[in-house]
Amino acid sequence: MLGVIDLPTYLAGLVLIVLLPGPNSLYVLSVAARRGVRAGYTAAAGVWCGDTVLMTLSAAGVASLLQANAVLFGIVKYAGAGYLTWLAIGMMRAALGMWRARRETVVEEAADAGAADERPYRRAFVISLLNPKAILFFVAFFVQFVDPGYAYPALSFVVLGAFAQFASFLYLSALIFSGTKLADAFRRRRRLSAGATSAAGALFLGFAVKLSLAGA
Repeated sequence: MLGVIDLPTYLAGLVLIVLLPGPNSLYVLSVAARRGVRAGYTAAAGVWCGDTVLMTLSAAGVASLLQANAVLFGIVKYAGAGYLTWLAIGMMRAALGMWRARRETVVEEAADAGAADERPYRRAFVISLLNPKAILFFVAFFVQFVDPGYAYPALSFVVLGAFAQFASFLYLSALIFSGTKLADAFRRRRRLSAGATSAAGALFLGFAVKLSLAGA
């Protein structure tokens, strides 16, 4: 179909890959839990747009350029790791404020004030873009299912990318609605909210370390 081969295997692999936790999905869940469904989908839109850009760059050959140029790969890699670290520090500082707060109303007001200044679409978009491994993944994974004899391989990439985005839409939608249900529990339990925020910050810091240690 349009130069795509072994579609069932691709779809099976895609489901497993989408379900793996990463900074994008964790950020969308965090936003949905704190600010509701609308903000969650705003963040998800940033993820989808970022992934679309990466897929387009992969099809255009940027993945090969990054793989061949160690300096360029390193610049993008460390920029991405730095951004994730900055997000992690922000989450941990927010969690520290929650632990120190003595009244639940103070916690809620601080959370609302922080949420007002946050731009979930932009943050999610940047998180997606500053990941050179994602570009390499897209080209390495997609190319296995493209017929080398097909006259329009770019069209094959579009088909594979459309399936990937649809799977991402279903997964992030599930996270968004799960996040809004968790929000009520977080508001009632200060320690639970602070602990979850601390865990999210630690995970983002782990993502930053993993990215900084990754090779091209």
